[in-house]
Amino acid sequence: MKNEQLVARGKAVLTPNYKQAPLALVRGAGSRVWDADGGEYLDCICGIAVNALGHCHPALVEALEAQGRELWHVSNLFFNPRAVELAEALLEGSLFAKRVFFCNSGAEANEAMLKLARKYQADLGRPERNEIVACVNSFHGRTMFALACTGQPKYHHGFEPLVPGVRHVPYGDLAALEQALGPRTAAFIVEPIQGEAGVMPAPAGYLAAARELTRKAGALLCFDEVQTGVGRTGRMWAHEWDGVAPDLLSAAKALANGFPMGALLASEEVGAHLTPGSHASTFGGNALGCAVALATLKVMRGGVLEASRAVSARLVERLEALRSTGRVAGVRGRGMLQGVLLQGVSAGEVVEGARDRGLLVNAIGDAVIRFAPALTLTAAEADLAAERLGAAIQAAPARG
Repeated sequence: MKNEQLVARGKAVLTPNYKQAPLALVRGAGSRVWDADGGEYLDCICGIAVNALGHCHPALVEALEAQGRELWHVSNLFFNPRAVELAEALLEGSLFAKRVFFCNSGAEANEAMLKLARKYQADLGRPERNEIVACVNSFHGRTMFALACTGQPKYHHGFEPLVPGVRHVPYGDLAALEQALGPRTAAFIVEPIQGEAGVMPAPAGYLAAARELTRKAGALLCFDEVQTGVGRTGRMWAHEWDGVAPDLLSAAKALANGFPMGALLASEEVGAHLTPGSHASTFGGNALGCAVALATLKVMRGGVLEASRAVSARLVERLEALRSTGRVAGVRGRGMLQGVLLQGVSAGEVVEGARDRGLLVNAIGDAVIRFAPALTLTAAEADLAAERLGAAIQAAPARG
């Protein structure tokens, strides 16, 4: 079956909510994928920061196959060893977490985090503390509570009225945050890097100051690490770079390297309030997903993070060199999450040109190209990615 045929079949039966490239990807290995016509691509978006160990990593395939022959799903009416082992692995070395709740996606993890923030306050006899403070240009997911916290109105259209009790402040503005935190605030939710806003890192000192402000105000500090967590920035969690301990943290995407898996990490004090019957997930913590996530963490902690830091520095150096084209204004991000800022050309045009040259990246808005390659990207592949992007930028028509 050819690309054209598969694309046509997909358009006939799938809902049209995705703006999809005219590619049907049928196979992957490492940082490479192949389409139905046999075309090969260097994948530097990796499922949108999901395939942190690349495609079809042998250790993960082995873990999935072995677990598939042993136990799939028994629900959370019972314990299963893989869920217990994964929780223990996630808590290992954490700056704050003592409890874990499993779900299936980042939006679900954020929904659980936001619900727990309100419940914690209510359990302490402060039901009036139900407001959530979030940031302008943030992205927290598509469920209704997570959507309400997402600070981008374009995602809200057609879904109003949103969940009430959410206010937004400019990202990085400590004065605005301090003013917004008050006697009705349950929590402040923030991304260490705003990925969907164009890869915007938090200003230096912002997360640490937010920790102090929330503590002073009696509000919880919630980190959305759905995109930045599980090694994406070169450490297991992005907040480790700042040495800041939140009360709650959401994770997903890279957690099981493409197998649907989400998690909420909580301090003992706050996590204890997720009491029996208060929240649940039918498939959360299933043995298959937990087995793959366990294998992911084992491989990642076996030297992958250290190697990714070296290769990401090389990638940034090569991308920064594209300033010489006059069409790149800069590069921002951390580790294997980078945004290339364009000037004078359309990001959409560049993405198409890169795809034609065998490189997969994605556009955020009309001026940013996002790189979120596998942490196992090699130095040679980093060079090739920058070379192909540079060629696509040079070939893109100038904007009038």
